[in-house]
Amino acid sequence: MERTFVMVKPDGVQRGLAGEIISRLERKGLKLVAMKMLRISKELAEEHYAEHKAKPFFSSLVAYITSAPVVAMVVEGKNAVKVVRKLVGATNPAEAEPGTIRGDFGLDLGRNVVHASDSIASAEREIKLFFREEEILSYRRENDVWVYEK
Repeated sequence: MERTFVMVKPDGVQRGLAGEIISRLERKGLKLVAMKMLRISKELAEEHYAEHKAKPFFSSLVAYITSAPVVAMVVEGKNAVKVVRKLVGATNPAEAEPGTIRGDFGLDLGRNVVHASDSIASAEREIKLFFREEEILSYRRENDVWVYEK
């Protein structure tokens, strides 16, 4: 099983969409193995978005992601990174398909409701930024036999 990082961003939390987003992930068959609500520090935000440091929007991105609480989580499943990215939709909500999280709830690139890791390497890095190993649970769900073929 693969793990990926998902974050309901400040606009998603403020709009009361955290439950809907978690529900969509779980209804797909993904397993929630870690979750917490937090206010991201400036230092953590800068580390999380380090790849954008030289871009002109970096400071506004850091200001936005630290402006209100977020819900950070780790979800697990077969091809979790790819599956979650498909559920989340295109980064720009104007280009996201209806039925995706961003397609249904987003209108603006700067307020696109949710973050999802874009690769296995990114997922591993982001999970380590937000969670200690002991915060990630391993457990068996009885309904997994109805989600996955052996």
